[in-house]
Amino acid sequence: MAASENGSAASGRDAGQEITGEAADRICRAVIELLETEGYETMLLRDVARHARVSLTKIYKLYGSREELILAALDWWLEQERYAALEVRVPEPDEILYARLMRVLRAIFEPWEQHPALLTAYFRARSAPGGEQLMQRGLDAVVPPAMAALDGVDPEFVQDLNTIVSSLVYGLLGRFAGGEIEVGEIVPAIDRTVYWLTTGYDAVREHRVEPGR
Repeated sequence: MAASENGSAASGRDAGQEITGEAADRICRAVIELLETEGYETMLLRDVARHARVSLTKIYKLYGSREELILAALDWWLEQERYAALEVRVPEPDEILYARLMRVLRAIFEPWEQHPALLTAYFRARSAPGGEQLMQRGLDAVVPPAMAALDGVDPEFVQDLNTIVSSLVYGLLGRFAGGEIEVGEIVPAIDRTVYWLTTGYDAVREHRVEPGR
């Protein structure tokens, strides 16, 4: 079946997500390299095929569409380069909540500072069809170490913290992808927010102040 440069083929939609082996690794590695050098919007599948030393037909057979290929490549890179560094760690007895949370959040976000083009690609891909799978894989990797850091914290605060930080991160990523802020501004903004939220929580807990009073 013929396929256009940015179009899709009928076959391979499910297969692309499960492809393994040397050819798939070469394809995913080529996508990551081109996303970093060419960017999300201008990356061409014929360039991927040339860099990976495979035919364009094979790429469409395996992945079905450009968007599906980018999702698969980002998922491959995140699994190898990002999520492997996350660990479920029991907090030290004297480790304050702010330090516990930022230990996890820095491990998540600081590596992006070395790969700003991939961060833009990630933001674009997660908003594209199928992007919820990328989000779910991220949650599967992030939630265990985050919950370990939040051990013993009031569930209501955990829920509020998740809502606030998730909204903040989405806004920061959108502003970065739109060129409004630099990639190096993301972690400091998260740091300040977590500091003030946890400082307030610790103060309320210490003085047993009921919320709303």
